[in-house]
Amino acid sequence: MSEIMPARAEVAKLADAQVSGTCVRKDVQVQVLSSARSSVQGEIMSSTLDRSAVQSQQNVWQMAQRQLDEVATLIGLDENIHSYLREPKRVLTVSVPVGMDNGKLKVFEGYRVQHNLSRGPGKGGIRFHPDVTLDEVKALAMWMTWKCALANIPFGGAKGGVICDPKSMSQKELEGL
Repeated sequence: MSEIMPARAEVAKLADAQVSGTCVRKDVQVQVLSSARSSVQGEIMSSTLDRSAVQSQQNVWQMAQRQLDEVATLIGLDENIHSYLREPKRVLTVSVPVGMDNGKLKVFEGYRVQHNLSRGPGKGGIRFHPDVTLDEVKALAMWMTWKCALANIPFGGAKGGVICDPKSMSQKELEGL
């Protein structure tokens, strides 16, 4: 993955200089035509917005896996490593009983996903939201793996999620959760 970064840096230099040029990294070729940086940024933004509109209607876990597939193809990632990184190492589903202010016991469903621990212990917080899904937590854990690796932080990717509405819960209920 680090091999692709020089190619991106070269593309940015070429775009800044408004010079036509080609940057080659193994079998990947990127060509920058003479244009202003704002034009390049406008095209990227337009492409990103188009992609975001489509992605918002898709399953986030499948989207994260497709992103990995695209990058694996782009950088020529070994097939065994690709298949290893495509699935989380560990998925845990829990039931969390909490005593509510009205005296009743309410059971919340929660998840903890450890995507990859090769670089160190899993880093990632807990998402408290009424719409949390296991697929969302798996995707967030995978993205945390990439963020830690790209920032060269010695942690793996993990994430947790609890299905609840924290805005409608009291401080005592939140502490119990």
